[in-house]
Amino acid sequence: MARYLLQDQENNDRILAHDLDTIDELRDLAEIRIAVHQQRIIMAYDKNVKFRTFQIGDLVLRKTFRNTKDPSAGKLAPKWEGPYLIDAEAGKGAYWLATLEGDVLPRS
Repeated sequence: MARYLLQDQENNDRILAHDLDTIDELRDLAEIRIAVHQQRIIMAYDKNVKFRTFQIGDLVLRKTFRNTKDPSAGKLAPKWEGPYLIDAEAGKGAYWLATLEGDVLPRS
């Protein structure tokens, strides 16, 4: 009951008007904090990542996934398969792979 008695309609309206006036500034400050945080995360990640580039004709191994390895092999199944030849560049850091006989892999 005491809180209700201390409420003043004019004071409440003034506070709400102030909040509405400053909401854009608060939103801008939040966007700046998010951008700074994302930049810190990017810098921390890039510090430990070593980018590798390959040339056409290099021999590489391809990581096996659940759909490409033998399900009966269990946890001792090989983690990599290959070697494969890099046949062509498919994009930034992506390559088309071919077997040593020259057959292009469909999903490389």
